[in-house]
Amino acid sequence: MIGRRWLTVAAGCVALAMVVAFGMGQSVSREDTTFASVTTSDAPLEVFELSQPNPSPYQVPQSSAQITLSFAPVVRSAAPAVASIYTKTFVKRRYVDPMFEMLFGNRLGPSSREETSLGSGVVVDAGGIVLTNAHVIEGADEITVALTDRREFIARVLLKDERNDLAVLKIDAANLPYLNFRDSDTMEVGDLVLAIGNPFGVGQTVTSGIISAQARSAEDGRVFIQTDAAINPGNSGGALVDMGGQLIGINTMILSPSGGSNGIGFAIPADLARQAVESATTGNATVARAWLGISGQPVTQEIAESLGLEVPDGVILSSLHPRSTLLEAGLRPGDIVLDVEGLPVSDLASLDYRLGTGRLGASLPVGYLRDGKRLTADVRLVTAPEEPPRDTATVGGRTPLSGVTIANINPALAQENGIDAVLEGVIVLEVRSGFAPRYGIRPGDILREINGQRIERVVDVEAALVRNTGYWRIAIERNGQILRLDTRG
Repeated sequence: MIGRRWLTVAAGCVALAMVVAFGMGQSVSREDTTFASVTTSDAPLEVFELSQPNPSPYQVPQSSAQITLSFAPVVRSAAPAVASIYTKTFVKRRYVDPMFEMLFGNRLGPSSREETSLGSGVVVDAGGIVLTNAHVIEGADEITVALTDRREFIARVLLKDERNDLAVLKIDAANLPYLNFRDSDTMEVGDLVLAIGNPFGVGQTVTSGIISAQARSAEDGRVFIQTDAAINPGNSGGALVDMGGQLIGINTMILSPSGGSNGIGFAIPADLARQAVESATTGNATVARAWLGISGQPVTQEIAESLGLEVPDGVILSSLHPRSTLLEAGLRPGDIVLDVEGLPVSDLASLDYRLGTGRLGASLPVGYLRDGKRLTADVRLVTAPEEPPRDTATVGGRTPLSGVTIANINPALAQENGIDAVLEGVIVLEVRSGFAPRYGIRPGDILREINGQRIERVVDVEAALVRNTGYWRIAIERNGQILRLDTRG
């Protein structure tokens, strides 16, 4: 009886505890609900918006599937337009004695030998217009363009621009795959690119990389796109394309002490290449480019400090040709050119590139600094004038200048030869056999004085050489220095 009574009491206690616990749970639940209601109605939470970065057209891989994305679609569309260029040059054997051959026949073998070279090219028009480097076809007697479908065509040269290392070829073909030009200034450092060509003659090869630098200036005044996409011998004249398969440059050279690719390659910007094609297809033998008619230098730290500038930036103008359109637009010596169409310029080469690749007849906005104030001027793009006439002549007779070809310096000649745009006088274009090589006369020398007579035009040279007194005093300008030659003869 006692045991049953204790079991009943224990069961009652457990039941009571469960009832109490259930009531407390309901109370807590009601208290939580009440608290939430008070919080949302009487003390609303503050809402903070997290700042979001500006949307970018560029994306990084977000998944393993994106990491496995391929360049294959780009290659499939672009590669058929990249060709191989084979050249043949027939070099005559030196010191062939006609009398020996007449008496003994051709015992020394053929009178000439065949030299071959290899490069790449890019089809830029379905009608058979092919772009390559000028150095790829240098001295060639026969040029063959081999397409990726194994068809081969003999090419003829429409235009050769040695200054920018470009050549435009024509083959008799139609309905060819070709690449479209893209404005190379729209590319940015870090953008992905592909280089397509025929390195070492192994066959068409594709390498990938990024744009390492834009508008990179060389010592000779040329401007390049720099890339780390592997470029090797044989790639010259090949294509540098963007991720849409558009042509942004013509691969031209590498910087390498060993001769192999070290990740520093250079391509001619598509803007320059397009100019060459447009000039060739309109019947011009030379590239028609806008002329600036200025001289100047980059703003260095010392110049910036002397002018009270915070940072060295732009190009300071030292002189302007009287017919320069920059002078016409209101610029003058001492002005600092900062940008063209909003694109920065750091030296004369980049300024020449920015303006020189514009369309002739158009005007481009040029930003410049004068007396600490930023100004803008619209500069008209025109070709270099042929004034005064060149009057090219070759000096004969027995004088220290015998064998030189001379001409009057004018803006067009200065632009073609990469000399100071504001120079005037008579320049030596070529030195052939004669007395001139013995006296150290070189191409590029400017004649300033002959026997006390000031030289300004070719006619002045001819007049001075007629008066031969047996003693010559000649002053020439070379690299900004005056050199004097005193000799009998």
